[in-house]
Amino acid sequence: MRITVNGEDRTFDAPLTVAGLLDALNLDARKIAIERNLEIVSRSAFDETPVSDGDRLEIVHFIGGGSDGGAALPAETAPADDDTWEVAGRKLKSRLIVGTGKYKDFQQTADAVEASGAEIVTVAVRRVNVTDPNAPMLMDYLDPKKIVYLPNTAGCFTAQDALRTLRLAREAGGWNLVKLEVLGDKTTLYPDMVETLSAAETLIKDGFEVMVYCSDDPVMAKRLEEMGCCAIMPLAAPIGSGLGIQNPVGIRIIIENAKVPVIVDAGVGTASDAAVAMELGCDGVLMNTAIAEAGDPVMMARAMKKAVAAGRLAYRAGRMPKRRYADPSSPLAGLI
Repeated sequence: MRITVNGEDRTFDAPLTVAGLLDALNLDARKIAIERNLEIVSRSAFDETPVSDGDRLEIVHFIGGGSDGGAALPAETAPADDDTWEVAGRKLKSRLIVGTGKYKDFQQTADAVEASGAEIVTVAVRRVNVTDPNAPMLMDYLDPKKIVYLPNTAGCFTAQDALRTLRLAREAGGWNLVKLEVLGDKTTLYPDMVETLSAAETLIKDGFEVMVYCSDDPVMAKRLEEMGCCAIMPLAAPIGSGLGIQNPVGIRIIIENAKVPVIVDAGVGTASDAAVAMELGCDGVLMNTAIAEAGDPVMMARAMKKAVAAGRLAYRAGRMPKRRYADPSSPLAGLI
């Protein structure tokens, strides 16, 4: 019997079930999801689902790129005045969301996530390395029972690819809270808003809770909110650019018109960028490259944690008005 597993031809002497195939490959069924001939195989059906000659299977897991409905969230991240926020009914204390890609290894990923105080991490769905079943997995370092996994569609350029990816993610871990991004081209990685709208509509009908990466266009952002997305995530600048917020006016308008959380996503480069996003009134900031590609990722994660907290505090305090001319701090009356 010849089948294709993750794009590679494999030969087996006898018919197998999906469960038998996983045993033969020495893979842990609890950490993966399987697609057979473009149809997802439910984990409960692994024992009964046959693998036939000519079948094409995809076996995926989460890599650096929560338990849906309430992972335990560490109390030590709470601000002194308990300034919490909510997304899709989940109460959160940290307003920093971090990605898990680009680190030198999973241990550094875990150390940076801990230093950041983040309660949500984005994760990508990729093929399992079936030639080395003992290779480490992200779940070995970041426990989804202690931190919320946010599966995303990084690398998807069509609505169909995004739908397929997130349906596999739900099968792998039961996650309904997801981050949707559909990219327009490989040079700018700007979102394709036509495909994004199409994918979001289908995902919401399928019962997903969609946090959506989008352009900094207030009109598009409002359409996504009205469609039912649970969080709007406009880019600050191109993904991985580190340029900081390029359109503060557009993002401020999105915030002022939104009734769901607004989270700046993509383009943050350093702590001051994160603080600016929070001072605009964003509910949170999502970043990956700014931490992972820093000289010391763990130290930068600590800096970002403090910057987000400081920016939020400044926003709540209300900044002083800007003036065209000087205004003395001390009264002029009674001068000697």
